[in-house]
Amino acid sequence: MGFVDTGNSETSPHGTDSVNPILDYLKDLHARLVPLLEGTVATYIPELAKANPQDFGICLITIDGQIYTAGAHDRQFTIQSMSKPFVYGLALREHGRDYVTQRVGVEPTGEAFNSIILDEEFNRPFNPMVNAGAIAVAGMVPGADTEIRRMEMMRLFSDLAARPLDMDEDVFVSERDTGHRNRAIAYMMLNTGMITDAPEDVLDLYFRQCSMLVTCRDMAMMAATLANCGTNPATGKQVFGPDQTREVLTVMSTCGMYDYAGQWAFDVGLPAKSGVSGGVFAVIPGQAGIAVYSPLLDRYGNSVRGIEAFKQIAQDFKLHGFEIRPSSPAVIRNIYTAAEIGSKRARSRAERAILAREGHRIGVIEVQGALFFGPTEFLIRKISQSVAQRDVIVVDLKRVRHADSAAVGLLRQMCQSFGQIACKLVFVNLAKGGALDGLRDMLEDIGAQGRIALQDSVDTALEQAESKLLALFEDATAASKYALHRLELFAGLEADEYKLLEGELNAFQFAPGDQIIREGDPANALFIIARGSVSISVKLGNGQRRRVGSAGPGLSIGETALVEGGARTADVFADEHVICYAISVERLHALDARHPGILTKILANLVKILAERLRLANAEIRKLE
Repeated sequence: MGFVDTGNSETSPHGTDSVNPILDYLKDLHARLVPLLEGTVATYIPELAKANPQDFGICLITIDGQIYTAGAHDRQFTIQSMSKPFVYGLALREHGRDYVTQRVGVEPTGEAFNSIILDEEFNRPFNPMVNAGAIAVAGMVPGADTEIRRMEMMRLFSDLAARPLDMDEDVFVSERDTGHRNRAIAYMMLNTGMITDAPEDVLDLYFRQCSMLVTCRDMAMMAATLANCGTNPATGKQVFGPDQTREVLTVMSTCGMYDYAGQWAFDVGLPAKSGVSGGVFAVIPGQAGIAVYSPLLDRYGNSVRGIEAFKQIAQDFKLHGFEIRPSSPAVIRNIYTAAEIGSKRARSRAERAILAREGHRIGVIEVQGALFFGPTEFLIRKISQSVAQRDVIVVDLKRVRHADSAAVGLLRQMCQSFGQIACKLVFVNLAKGGALDGLRDMLEDIGAQGRIALQDSVDTALEQAESKLLALFEDATAASKYALHRLELFAGLEADEYKLLEGELNAFQFAPGDQIIREGDPANALFIIARGSVSISVKLGNGQRRRVGSAGPGLSIGETALVEGGARTADVFADEHVICYAISVERLHALDARHPGILTKILANLVKILAERLRLANAEIRKLE
């Protein structure tokens, strides 16, 4: 599985023809928080005191590997306590839940991360996120000796980060030489039987795991792996199973932020873990992982900018764990172009050839389910990937049941970018008075820029886009709109037969809205449109009307009258001023009686036309399944 890094570039891979509201948001958030210089750099580990207080990076990675970054996302720092959830996951994977929970509890303490308080009732550390629990968990890393365990731990973090990671030897030595409190905790646990291995060996591994060098992007990838049910989005490797991932996230939710955990749950509401080097990462289950790095810490040992960034992100994107969201399947139902599925408008052979060749310039994206942060990010990315190859993108919202304020905000940012992009964006099936009124109101407001439009149906949007595209090739299609010998229905007739046929035609004019054919009337004539366009519609059982097709100059309507007569099966209305020619079936039969062969040729052409329509309908059904 691959992944795409949007990095700090101003545009996506397609250059100026792109939209990227997530990246724009992170850049703006970063800029707003740069002046926040509260807090102090950790000094109890001497090497950590060397951190640059100006460093500040943000990274968001989705579960399908899309990467968004802002600021110093590639600055290296040591992972510190952010390592604890992952080593806990390793212990669960290797030993099972029962074994691990007998030795390390899952209850929050309300104490500092380096508290010496232990759970005396069950003779175990309270949870794996405080130092005592993490030291006990480090003793569970599998391996016959210290070196094998160290390699196992290095492999774990490299698998999580999707790249080989190194250890900062200077930080390791600094932690080892000054970690007297952790040493006291380890010996207390040895004294009570909470650990059985030599404390110095366990501490060596613990200090090494805290000294792993990572970047903000690495931590976001690790978080995204947890968000993706334990499978790394970039490599596709399953690092943890679903059960272990759930258990890790649960403990992070209650214990990951130490004695700030309650306030974090109230303000942000996402499983998270912080480290005294200045990193904080959080998991949006099923959607993304986010990491922030800024070494200025508050009194709890959490990054000041990190906490504030997550508050803003959770609020702006409605990411709180207890934010109620409708269940949503995959947001994209289907993607196709006008070359694959066109509008219901009947087109001449020349027009169909142009659309088959150029129809890829018109795209349709069918959306379904509920729009909140994750699905909307994916939808915007699909739109952004298409803008350089399309003149028009039609976004069908017929199957969208809900859009929260985060989705509306992201779509607003995206739509505002279309003022500078050549591609036009058309949203369809947003009826007034529905669940998506907020989205419709926003789009109507943005639509004033001219690159955004609203339409009632996909077919209407496709037809208009096709007509504008065909207008670019007007010289290639104009000749087919008027001469009888260029019409498919009359192809193959002799020159004198065309003259005879023209003598039987009667001209009619219709004003916009006039009815040309009425459902149920006798089917006794066919019509050839010379100017303007018409809509074909049928009445539904509920009294409403559905538009099923349209036709323009050079096309015929009502041809089935030649085959079976009977009654008309649909209504036809003039969309604009229409000039058309009509010939009655009775007079056509009379003409064929005087000049045999004319009707046979016309009927053969009709069979070809109907066969082509059936082929296109079958292709549409296959594409839409």
